[in-house]
Amino acid sequence: MQRIIALLLTLTALLLLSSCANRPLLSDVRLSASELRPTGAGEMVTIAYAIGRPAQVTVALVDDQGQRYVLRRNEPRLPSDEPYVLRFDGTAPTNDPVLLRRMLPGGTYAVIVEAVGDDGVRQTAEQPLTIIGQEAPLPLIENLVIYPDTISPNADAIDDVAEITYQLPTTATVDIVIVSPDGRETYPFVTAAEEEPALQKHVWNGRTVDGTLLPDGVYTLIIRARDRFGNLVERRNPITISGGGQPEALITYSYMAPQSVMLGDVITVTVRVRNTGKVPIRTYGPPSGYEYDTNQVFSSVEDGAYVSRSGGFWRVGVDWDANSGDAAKRYPYRWALSPRPPEQWRVPFEEDLLMPGEEAEIVGRIRIRQPETKMGFYVGLIQDGVGFFQDRTGRTIINVGF
Repeated sequence: MQRIIALLLTLTALLLLSSCANRPLLSDVRLSASELRPTGAGEMVTIAYAIGRPAQVTVALVDDQGQRYVLRRNEPRLPSDEPYVLRFDGTAPTNDPVLLRRMLPGGTYAVIVEAVGDDGVRQTAEQPLTIIGQEAPLPLIENLVIYPDTISPNADAIDDVAEITYQLPTTATVDIVIVSPDGRETYPFVTAAEEEPALQKHVWNGRTVDGTLLPDGVYTLIIRARDRFGNLVERRNPITISGGGQPEALITYSYMAPQSVMLGDVITVTVRVRNTGKVPIRTYGPPSGYEYDTNQVFSSVEDGAYVSRSGGFWRVGVDWDANSGDAAKRYPYRWALSPRPPEQWRVPFEEDLLMPGEEAEIVGRIRIRQPETKMGFYVGLIQDGVGFFQDRTGRTIINVGF
């Protein structure tokens, strides 16, 4: 029985091979129309052909001057009972690294389909096609500038983002992707955005669309612009991430004393803060040792020298339960996260860096002028303009006498 089944299978295979051998390599080459008039509304002509044996297929257009535009080159095709169909929108790929695809000029063309079998047999067929085109400006990506081209997205407000600016001469659909240093990963940044003929601007922060920070390295930023006729332009530029990372800090110790005072007395707050992340943390004054009174806030002292600076700066602060200030006035008493005196700061008396692994001990003083008998003080970490970290830590009750 097994021998009979094997024989039947062999006969079937031979019949199929015989059938393929008897079929023409290339046949039934035809167009859905002999004329194509692109207007940007999605007009197409379909190019259909049948393959009878395994072959490599090339499809091209040749104009009346002999210029050849290849649509498909040596594409492997297997025999099929259904015809292969290629949809032609009037554009063809180019060898230009910027203008990747261009609408063909109006004129008379020959659509040539060529099949080469595994045995080297070559068969060609052609059909006439007239393209009635119109002149249209290409969606060129002009005056492309990426600044800076090296970013350090570590929330220190220095080169955290890159601005990508360019000019479009015509309306186009734009895609921007970031390619990893090894070329294996592609991260979409802008997807299918319709942009007008104007100066365009995008801002990239070194992250993927889901907020993941990419590791340091030299990436490739690719911008593609496609117009309604199918013209496709691409520009590539390197962009580097260096020193990226998420800042992290931790209050490791806090203490307030004395815990019973008379109105007008001073309490001393001692706080230790460690940089637990992998990137430096920017900080600024007032320095450790600075004294406030309860009628002051950080932005009002020293002629506004310590007003909040958005984004990149961290400080430690003290607040109390009954403080009625809104978010902008929370933690009215703030000090720099630096273990060094201000004359030794990175920019003396202006700003310093708390380096990864470094710990600062900050001593702050607050003169009690608030007429309350019991005040619940606490400490917290502040990133100016971003938020409060370790909010309401180390709560201490200070009793005030009159």
